[in-house]
Amino acid sequence: MRRFGTPPHAKIRYKTRPGAYAIITRGRDILLTHQDIGYDEVQLPGGGIDAGEGPLTALHREAYEETGWKIAPIRKLGTYRNFVYMPEYDRHAEKTCHIYHCHAVRKISEPIEPGHQAIWADAKTALQILAVEGDRYFLGAFLRNR
Repeated sequence: MRRFGTPPHAKIRYKTRPGAYAIITRGRDILLTHQDIGYDEVQLPGGGIDAGEGPLTALHREAYEETGWKIAPIRKLGTYRNFVYMPEYDRHAEKTCHIYHCHAVRKISEPIEPGHQAIWADAKTALQILAVEGDRYFLGAFLRNR
């Protein structure tokens, strides 16, 4: 499995955190989320898979919470690992990020997750503003194969 970001530090204990994230398309545009609590960055919509929850259930929930959109998953694109500090939980995590391609179905509401804003961007802009290296890698690969 590919790893992105800084290598893990031997003296830091990382908690495993699986998550599901989406490249959400509508025509040629990509739906992203800007998070300004804990981080100040643009990300692929998605997040942690809670206990008892499958990746697709988590993906639907997280995409709605962070963007206000209902989505339809099309296919899984891959998985990567990322060792990070998560300030909102005050912990270090080994994130296993499952990436899916999804279609935007319809907007239900504004994002309900505090500190999130939905952003539609063209592909070139999306690649430039995504903060997470693994997200940029998967979006770039998706766009090359589109």
